[in-house]
Amino acid sequence: MEDATLKIKQIKASVHQFPVYLPMIDKPLEHRIFTFCEVETEEGHKGFGVTGAFLPWSIVMALQHDILPVITDMDPRDTEAIHAKIWWTLNTRTYTGVISNALAALDIALWDIKGKEAGRSVAQLIGGHQDYSDTYITFGYPFFDHDQLVEYAQKFVAEGNTRLKMVVACDKGGWREDARRIRTVREAVGPDIDLMIDANYKFTPLEARLLCREIEELNLTWFEEPLHQNDARALADLRSRTNIPIAAGQMEGHRWRIRELVEKEAIDILQPNCCYNGGYTESQKAAHLAQTYNLPIANGGGWPIFNMHTMAGLMNGTWTEFHWGMWQAGQRFFKGSPGPENNQVKIPNKPGLGFEPDYDMLKDSLVKNPAELLEGGMLTNRDQLTKA
Repeated sequence: MEDATLKIKQIKASVHQFPVYLPMIDKPLEHRIFTFCEVETEEGHKGFGVTGAFLPWSIVMALQHDILPVITDMDPRDTEAIHAKIWWTLNTRTYTGVISNALAALDIALWDIKGKEAGRSVAQLIGGHQDYSDTYITFGYPFFDHDQLVEYAQKFVAEGNTRLKMVVACDKGGWREDARRIRTVREAVGPDIDLMIDANYKFTPLEARLLCREIEELNLTWFEEPLHQNDARALADLRSRTNIPIAAGQMEGHRWRIRELVEKEAIDILQPNCCYNGGYTESQKAAHLAQTYNLPIANGGGWPIFNMHTMAGLMNGTWTEFHWGMWQAGQRFFKGSPGPENNQVKIPNKPGLGFEPDYDMLKDSLVKNPAELLEGGMLTNRDQLTKA
């Protein structure tokens, strides 16, 4: 018997902000911003998704005023048709960050509806490879001094986490201080802990090469997004000169940029993030592309409770990132969202995403206009951090 047709009737989108606290620190690390999207059908079915802090007001306007009129009355389960309609109506000659991010939040919501209607989790719909994802913890913030790096690394290891990531390319001391900080953590946790570093696009090719030369014997698992703009040519050159594996791809908004990273042999690990790149529909295509080149995919860029479905669902999926801010967001705003236990996160045994929005918390964190946003970038002065 054929499924009854569903029709998209409403898209609600809103901007939210919340403080991020670290254990043992008495003031917020930062104020995180994200965009929440909810899709409702004529029949009353709902699904939701999120995207990040980049141009959030433009994303809200795009979802409600540009995308909704284009896809009204379409069946939310027809994700390929919806992507095609949006591309050819709104984005025929380029692929902008606003469209990629708005489409990501929308697409996650569509897969949530699709899963709820099918009685299966998103991970199962994507491929059903397994019902869990392995995890890693991002702990090493640039404002930590050496003692704090050691303290937090050892704290997470003591809790059973054997995979850790730290941020580089932010210290006033440049790549030399980064090398000292990485060495400090490696000595503190020992040789059997997977240790990754993430430059968030900030190094020049020369700086990245100098850092790699200094730390190659520390047995790093990967160096994430080391270079400005994920320059595929320069990444390929860096990869050919170092034995540290290179990871990238979390902010790439479409498969053609992903293809460039893969075909230029610029990476060892591909990192599609469903909350930025057009959602599960596009992440699935990126993962299949990587699979044809024998490349694994891993989550970078946070939002673990959404990306865990990609990592669990596909056979080349590996690790989901539990970055502290996004980890808190999951716990704060989504009822029933899982966390990492013993290096794994379990996919909820429920259809769709497997968790639901906490509308009270979303209401309390709502930002109605840009003037209400708090000054909230990440703390940069280590002296500002005091223990409670």
